[in-house]
Amino acid sequence: MSKFGGSLFGLSLSLTVLLGAATAAAEYYNYGNALDKTFLFFEAQRSGKLPAAQRVKWRSHSGLADGLAQGVSLEGGYYDAGDHVKFGLPMAFAVTMLSWAAVDNQKELSGSNQMQQTLWSIRWGTDYFIKAHPQPNVLWGQVGDGKSDHYCWERAEDMTTSRTAYKLDQYHPGSDLAGETAAALAAASLAFKPYNSSYSAILLTHAKELFSFADKYRGLYTDSIPNAKAFYMSSGYSDELLWAAAWLHRATGDEYYLKYAVNNAGYMGGTGWGMKEFSWDNKYAGVQVLLSKILLEGKGGAYTSTLKQYQMKADYFACACLKKNGGYNIQTTPGGLMYVREWNNLQYASAAAFLLAIYSDYLSAANAKLNCPDGSVPPQALLDFSRSQADYILGKNRQGMSYLVGYGPKYPIRVHHRGASIPSIFIQRSTVNCVQGYDSWYRRAQADPNVIYGALVGGPDQNDYYSDDRTNYEQTEPTLSGTAPLVGLFAKLSGKLGKPCAQIILCSMDHQLMFWNFVVSDSHFLSHSSTASAYKATTTYTPKQSGAPIEFLHSITANWMAWNTRYYRHKVIIKNNSQKPISGLKLKIEDLTGPIWGLNPTGQKNTYQLPQWQKTLKAGQAYDFVYVQGGPQAK
Repeated sequence: MSKFGGSLFGLSLSLTVLLGAATAAAEYYNYGNALDKTFLFFEAQRSGKLPAAQRVKWRSHSGLADGLAQGVSLEGGYYDAGDHVKFGLPMAFAVTMLSWAAVDNQKELSGSNQMQQTLWSIRWGTDYFIKAHPQPNVLWGQVGDGKSDHYCWERAEDMTTSRTAYKLDQYHPGSDLAGETAAALAAASLAFKPYNSSYSAILLTHAKELFSFADKYRGLYTDSIPNAKAFYMSSGYSDELLWAAAWLHRATGDEYYLKYAVNNAGYMGGTGWGMKEFSWDNKYAGVQVLLSKILLEGKGGAYTSTLKQYQMKADYFACACLKKNGGYNIQTTPGGLMYVREWNNLQYASAAAFLLAIYSDYLSAANAKLNCPDGSVPPQALLDFSRSQADYILGKNRQGMSYLVGYGPKYPIRVHHRGASIPSIFIQRSTVNCVQGYDSWYRRAQADPNVIYGALVGGPDQNDYYSDDRTNYEQTEPTLSGTAPLVGLFAKLSGKLGKPCAQIILCSMDHQLMFWNFVVSDSHFLSHSSTASAYKATTTYTPKQSGAPIEFLHSITANWMAWNTRYYRHKVIIKNNSQKPISGLKLKIEDLTGPIWGLNPTGQKNTYQLPQWQKTLKAGQAYDFVYVQGGPQAK
């Protein structure tokens, strides 16, 4: 029996060791590991003065004087992609996606101890937006000249290009950019509300003002900031106005915003447009899913009729992704990847996968099905689609390549990214100027000196072909808007993998026909005080039969409170006590509800194995893995 915080429960462990041949690892299923890496990309994209806790050590301070020439401090925020321009529209969309994950995937993010990282990623953007919104009808929408920036290949720390800032005001409107920023701040206010209510209130105030500005002074932001046209041309602003209103209604509960979305549903296209894309430019599918939540919760009231029309369009998007839309479906590659357009296609797949994972949850909570022209389907089908896109991204594709940099055994090594492709300023301290960067680093065939972990590159073409060439920017450049939806997607999928083992069946194949069966009971007692932030204890699992080759050492290395639930970080050491190497080790882990790191799923239900780089445990060698569990360890 084990004792945690005064409650007693038992732990039984059934292990079967079987010797024979091994199966290959399925690295692309390790969503918890992928989630952890995505946050590193946002750290690599930071502009401004970097904090002491910065984990991406090849970056340093940059852009410290942004905005000062125009009399405003615009330090901070994120560089957009492989360049050093701070484009407001995709940055705001990325922050909205991160915030949506924090709001609707809070259980999974808290359970994996990643909520703090999520909030840090959000706040690096929202702190910048607050600076960029110094007056109710003013929004600084861009820093940096895209044209001159793209003519230079240099580190952010060496920037010599123009840092001109561009603003929106009542004479130079930008309803799309102001609306998306309002949506980002409203969503972020929800994300921070349980943790920092005063900051949440500040964000909400800015969101309301920006929505009023966007609605009152209408126009395309690219008409007011022509410099952005060649990079992030807006197709319209009606979707952003509806998007902002939907988020403000959710953040405030104020009927005014819901009424706005309903009264403008037809005029602004919310109930008219059926979409097969969700992106930084096109928010309609997101609006339709977000407003469907109100209807599915039975809170439509007088607006039920119009909300049903919104849901019909949400269903259109979902059915098109599942190819059950009466022929009006998305295009996919032969390998099953959603394909929208040639340039940076993975951003559309990641956004759609995240949105359908969210919609799946909304339908499941309402015990509802998705009604498609080709038949009704359960919510699980939407999550299955999301999983298929995530798996493709992480390596389940014809190239056998993970398109998330730094994840898995094979990933892009020539990323179209200035900072990644040039040695760190801490390694090569001399300035790398504009032309020198192109001559010495842009065109070189060698791998990037800095691995930009967690970056989602543009991805393969419509035939699943990918060229890992730094000059091939359509396929090899990562973006904020492409990577941000992965946080919620990976959090959701990692949350489906998880509780520590009530039963573990261990199978080892090594061309022999011998096997051992043994049952282990934990007779140790572990305890902690209610105020302790963490504690450690170790339990050794020793086989009852003599001669059994495997020993398990279990320890709880940390615990924390989140949403009235205490979570535990469990570390399990597997030790080979035999005189022979053991290969093909497999663990069957049942009743797992939290994320797990260090083991790869085999493709068989609840069955895990060591990663490819650790296929064999030598005699006397140990290997450890980690999982997180909320509440009791096991029954």
